[in-house]
Amino acid sequence: MVKLMKFVVLTAVLCCSLTPITAIYWGDWGKVEKCPKNQVAVGFSLKTEREQGAGDDSALNSVSLKCAGGTWIYSTEGPKGIWGKNFMCAEGSWLTSCKLRVQSKQGASHDDSSANNLNCKCSDGVTLNGDGLSNGKWLDWKSTCPDGIIGIQTRVEANQGEGDDSALNDVSFTCAVATD
Repeated sequence: MVKLMKFVVLTAVLCCSLTPITAIYWGDWGKVEKCPKNQVAVGFSLKTEREQGAGDDSALNSVSLKCAGGTWIYSTEGPKGIWGKNFMCAEGSWLTSCKLRVQSKQGASHDDSSANNLNCKCSDGVTLNGDGLSNGKWLDWKSTCPDGIIGIQTRVEANQGEGDDSALNDVSFTCAVATD
């Protein structure tokens, strides 16, 4: 039997149900999406809007997880950017932890982008470095899912029209926990 646990990249808590304590509260949480039964995530891909120069940068717009059976899952997706490279754990390994690179609030007269990149660790100890942007600072590795990540939920700010878009602001992962 498998019990489910969740962790939020921006928090220091590993628990069954979390109230996220995030760096930036823009946007709404999307639906939790999970891998098919008895499958864990073995890779990820990032949808990123590249730097626009003098234009509005939204940076990270979505995160997709690849499940062991080949299915790709994602929660809410921002409207901008393109999907980058697929980052995959070695055969027989799975994703156990992730961390975000986050740009703090820039103020009323500056461009906010919030989440810019994601790195994840595999069960064999290898770190997969995402291909997002380099703005902001990496947050610490906070929690792990030793039995694998099986689900994802994202907080995405809707398109602001002529306003400042930040797109993806937070991500939460669901852990598989083996029971005796």
